[in-house]
Amino acid sequence: MNKAPMQGSEIRDVIIVGAGISGIGTAYWLKEKCPQKDVLILEARDSIGGTWSLFKYPGIRSDSDMFTFGYRFKPWNDPQSLSSGDKILNYLKQTVDENKLDRLISFNHKMLSANWSDEEKCWSLEVKSAEGIKVLKSRFLSICTGYYNYQEAYRPEFEGEGDFQGKIILPQFWPKDLDFSNQKIAVIGSGATAISLVPSLANQGAAQVTMIQRSPTYVMNLPNRNGQFAFLSKILPNSWAYRLTRSTNILLSMASFGISKAFPKFMKNLIMKGAAKQLPKGYPVEKHFNPSYNPWEQRLCVVPDGDFFTSINSGQASVVTGTISHFSEKGIHMKDGEFVEADLIVMATGLKIQLLGGAKISVNNQLAKISESYIYKGMMVSNLPNFVYCFGYTNASWTLKVDLTANYLCKLLNYMDQNELEVVTPKPKHLESEENFLNLSSGYITRAEKDLPKQGSKRPWRVYQNYLMDMLATRFGGVNDEVLHFTKRG
Repeated sequence: MNKAPMQGSEIRDVIIVGAGISGIGTAYWLKEKCPQKDVLILEARDSIGGTWSLFKYPGIRSDSDMFTFGYRFKPWNDPQSLSSGDKILNYLKQTVDENKLDRLISFNHKMLSANWSDEEKCWSLEVKSAEGIKVLKSRFLSICTGYYNYQEAYRPEFEGEGDFQGKIILPQFWPKDLDFSNQKIAVIGSGATAISLVPSLANQGAAQVTMIQRSPTYVMNLPNRNGQFAFLSKILPNSWAYRLTRSTNILLSMASFGISKAFPKFMKNLIMKGAAKQLPKGYPVEKHFNPSYNPWEQRLCVVPDGDFFTSINSGQASVVTGTISHFSEKGIHMKDGEFVEADLIVMATGLKIQLLGGAKISVNNQLAKISESYIYKGMMVSNLPNFVYCFGYTNASWTLKVDLTANYLCKLLNYMDQNELEVVTPKPKHLESEENFLNLSSGYITRAEKDLPKQGSKRPWRVYQNYLMDMLATRFGGVNDEVLHFTKRG
């Protein structure tokens, strides 16, 4: 498996696109369960880590607990549940080093397009590298690029931006060594990025931080020290303490989601009461923390040890809810007449979805329309041969689904070898649905709805966002079904 970068017309067994948390996890499981396979990882940048090495804004952290966001095979040994970006990156580097996965990675290799050939029974990838454009071939293609555009963020335009005398920046492209000490900062947005930025900016020397949100988001407090893990690690090996804590957190996460769906009013009331308890008496919770949608119709924002609420209590941060009218020289004017003074404006207005890292996919030189495709078991795309796309969960830790997808890929490859099969293609039958496979109404999803693949009404085309159901189906279910079409080798 540990081959040097390919030369000439050599065909790899599996090419993984992306050396972030998904690509690293997939490579590990291929090495463990399919050691005979010749694997290559293509990474467009010069370092591993994806999001965790690219984003540098203050306060970047996981919004999922690390005992489920960490890999199943590598324990997270810190009781801290919501970890900082640099600790997560270090965890990924340790994973790569310990398993010698760096030998599989070709850095500064960006896939521009991929074409499947029925005649050759393989994918031909057009790849941009430091040496120029090259063509690499692989029997199987595993896409681990996520679904965000890392070159461009969602950036709405506001009237009067040119009049503003301070800086306007995006978290995704945070300037190195930006000095914001003693400045008044307006953060536009109310998602996980904004919720992370506000307390961090307030604690790092900003004079005042104001979060401007068009509409409220559900914000929940989570103790950042996992007491269960801290206790278990004293009496059990770390690996067992991690497994037990991981299992507990998976069940709690599933229970929270299930209750939210079954009893939305109860969960809404619970979350809002939790927020009210951590805010000053008389604080307008109904205005600033009462979303118009039910819990888990969009992702919840989780804050470690209530740091977001603490910054409001201290007077270092505040929240303004409403519609922006325009910018002026000294700040932002709201439509209701309120004025937010600012020296620096941070546009935490969201990410843009981009599938396949921006690459084009075709079959026999015919461009594949991903938006007209369906997702099989949340990981394969209809009518694309020997192709797996690694999508994480939207209602739980991304890595949980990454693990299941990687293990299913190994299971599929071994099944095909045992039965002398060469090509596998999911073929949809009588599927008529316009529902995208990401079960959320968040802005970044609704903006990209026309570009997203679809899901059907029942398995294996239905995406349930349920770890237990997916685990049972992928780990214990059979491979061959009426949907997958196999071609014999030769």
